[in-house]
Amino acid sequence: MKPFDSVTGLSLPDHKNRLFLWSFIIVLSLISAAYFVSNAFFAKEYKQRLARWGLIHTMPNSKSNTCKRHHRPFESETLPEGIIARTSNLEMRPLWDSGKDNRISKPKCPLNLLAMAVGVKQKEIVNKIVEKFLSSDFVVMLFHYDGFVDGWKSLAWNNRAIHVSVINQTKWWFAKRFLHPDIIAEYNYIFLWDEDLLVDNFDPKRYLSIVNEEGLEISQPALDPTKSEVHHPLTVHRAGSKVHRRYYKFKGSGRCDDNSTAPPCTGWVEMMAPVFSKKSWQCVWHLIQNDLIHAWGLDRKLGYCAQGDRMTNVGVVDSEYIVHLGLPTLGGSNGNEAPADSHGYNARAKVRMQSYIEMQIFGKRWKDAAKKDKCWIDPYEQLANRTSH
Repeated sequence: MKPFDSVTGLSLPDHKNRLFLWSFIIVLSLISAAYFVSNAFFAKEYKQRLARWGLIHTMPNSKSNTCKRHHRPFESETLPEGIIARTSNLEMRPLWDSGKDNRISKPKCPLNLLAMAVGVKQKEIVNKIVEKFLSSDFVVMLFHYDGFVDGWKSLAWNNRAIHVSVINQTKWWFAKRFLHPDIIAEYNYIFLWDEDLLVDNFDPKRYLSIVNEEGLEISQPALDPTKSEVHHPLTVHRAGSKVHRRYYKFKGSGRCDDNSTAPPCTGWVEMMAPVFSKKSWQCVWHLIQNDLIHAWGLDRKLGYCAQGDRMTNVGVVDSEYIVHLGLPTLGGSNGNEAPADSHGYNARAKVRMQSYIEMQIFGKRWKDAAKKDKCWIDPYEQLANRTSH
């Protein structure tokens, strides 16, 4: 009879059976140990192969699984977080004594940016603009579409400006390539201006004070109607007014009244002297098409980047106004004009035609994008529908 355990109530195996059981357990333990050792070896070898194949970054380790990686810039997961420099700026750095030039405990002034496409033929006009902006703590970036960078060396502020030179390109071409939001993240406002503007009645600091007070994310200074080339009535200076946001027209086609919700009646600025807040520019930069360098049609859609209602956040500043000379500089008649071709068309006529073609292309792209994006809702279409009812 087998021994009986009074505690557990189970029959105990005899001596031979116990020896067999212990032998079985030992063999099983050895097999298990060998299995885990071999698995570790092959896993290491497999990982090394993946590393050689360039695939190792797709296999997160246990440490990365416990860390927050979702805020990392794209493709920076292999870097320690403290070394990542997310943004840049246009500040020029010294070649030596960098420690001495970083003045201790000097408060950093909020900076703004003036970016202009310029040609040396308008040197005198541009000089007056730049002098005003530099005295108001602006960074100045000049896009030289004629290539004559050396022609500006005689000006006192030349070495303080950032110069970029590419032949026969528009300011929108330059802006798309050199004003990425991550590059100009430190600047509160971006003035993307033409070169043919007179600023006798304009002060940058007062202008920004009004823009901040009025909550304008996208704006422009009004145009002096007696001296400017005016294309759109909304931009005309109103005497005695500080800011206006809409235009009224009660007769003829294209009427504008208090019920109007779309450009050019309201929520609109022209393209010769727009001013963008930092947040609005982060949106506008993505709206600029890389290959449509004249940006015709873009003005009608800027309101979508107004960080809210375009009828409130987009406006024209009257108390600080400018003169728009309307010089046909790029491909125009003041030194940049190419000879006429066999059909008698000069460069300026070709520029106008290309601008119109690009406007049609941009309009079609917008319609196609709006149709294909099933998750996007046009807020202004809904507003127009409610207003019409």
